[in-house]
Amino acid sequence: MATLSKRMKKAKEGLTSTVTVPLRDALKSVSQFPKVKFDETVELHFHLSIDLKSPDQAVRGTVALPHGVGKKVRVAVFCTGDNVQKAKDAGADHVGGADLVNKVAGGFMEFDCVVATPDMMREISKLGKVLGPRGLMPSPKAGTVTTDVVRTINEVKAGRIEFKSDKQGGIHVGIGKRSFTESQLIDNATHVIDAVNHAKPNSVKGNLIKTLAVSTTMGPGIKVAL
Repeated sequence: MATLSKRMKKAKEGLTSTVTVPLRDALKSVSQFPKVKFDETVELHFHLSIDLKSPDQAVRGTVALPHGVGKKVRVAVFCTGDNVQKAKDAGADHVGGADLVNKVAGGFMEFDCVVATPDMMREISKLGKVLGPRGLMPSPKAGTVTTDVVRTINEVKAGRIEFKSDKQGGIHVGIGKRSFTESQLIDNATHVIDAVNHAKPNSVKGNLIKTLAVSTTMGPGIKVAL
């Protein structure tokens, strides 16, 4: 059995695996965890009431965080023609067509989000095994396949994030940094929770969210009362 560090033991003081607390109290507890040497990400961990064998119950969507994510988001845009200059002017970090596809196929991964125009999707399909496992494959449902690259880049840079249920029926998403104020974290968390509920598949009966926990990158989870 792994031995807990002194920092983790202190963070776990007063926490139990069965007690749930209101979102505000959970975020307040997170802010009181012993600090580490970097600005940790505050995360939400959802466990959903979905049938993992039913493809139509996968949960996916996007949400704009009112206070951003607390870090620079590097955006790669796959496009051609006039959109190349538009994407560059909008602040995209990497822009290209077939040349960028080949670069990524060769191992280049210096980006956090991928945006593409519809005409590029046939080329990008070659990168499915590279982008897919990293959750970076663009899709119309996530709003990352678009003809309006400028608007999409601006939204992503401002704090729009994507969420998607995994093979265990969970969603794990960062909502900001520990350096954020309690009010900023509550605002961001509330927007994410609302967006996840809004993405509930029609075939799911009852509540979509089974359990919810808050944690930091290096801290324990705190169960949130739904």
